[in-house]
Amino acid sequence: MDNIALLAQAASADGATLVMLLTVFVLAVFVGFEVITKVPPTLHTPLMAGSNAVSGITVVGALVAAGAGQGALSTGLGFVAVILATINVVGGFLVSHRMLEMFRKKD
Repeated sequence: MDNIALLAQAASADGATLVMLLTVFVLAVFVGFEVITKVPPTLHTPLMAGSNAVSGITVVGALVAAGAGQGALSTGLGFVAVILATINVVGGFLVSHRMLEMFRKKD
């Protein structure tokens, strides 16, 4: 299940569940940042291609969360997730395209 959908679900639950989910989310962001910053430039393009595929799956999950009809909060958070995931996919493809241009022979 998507992190945004979990947060929307936790908003209707008790405070302890929300704190636990926010803690997991913050830790995931921290670990993700640390892992990405340690990637050498030669591996960056293949990892970006894989990241774009995962982001595409995130767009589908965000669409499901936005269209589930579980309430205004869930729909709003799903809509924001769709926008952010789409920006991530487009930005990833632009960065990958720009990096691949560096390896093309000059005429």
